[in-house]
Amino acid sequence: MKLLLDQGLPYSTAALLREAGIDTIHVGEIDMSVAEDTEILQKAREEGRVVVTVDADFHTLLVIDEATSPSVIRIRIEKLRAHALKDLLLTVIAECQEDLEQGSAITVEPNRIRIRRLPLLPNR
Repeated sequence: MKLLLDQGLPYSTAALLREAGIDTIHVGEIDMSVAEDTEILQKAREEGRVVVTVDADFHTLLVIDEATSPSVIRIRIEKLRAHALKDLLLTVIAECQEDLEQGSAITVEPNRIRIRRLPLLPNR
């Protein structure tokens, strides 16, 4: 599993996940701190990475594009520190690995994980 962490997440989480054996980069490590969300999605798509974010816009962009990749994990738990985020992501990866590999939009809330397979179709 390869992850791309968005700007709103602790920078040090990337190193912690790498130590745990997960190929992870933070947008700040690759000069994409101020990149547009579409650019981040494209980078993840090109490198086969899952985007991890706190930003709802990524799921919206997946709907607009009717995209089949990349998978996106949206964290809806506030004020997670780096170690707690690492532990949470390791749990999400373990529980949702097949969904992430197939292409999914995953929302992580305090008491549940919601999984929607891509493409996400707009309500018509």
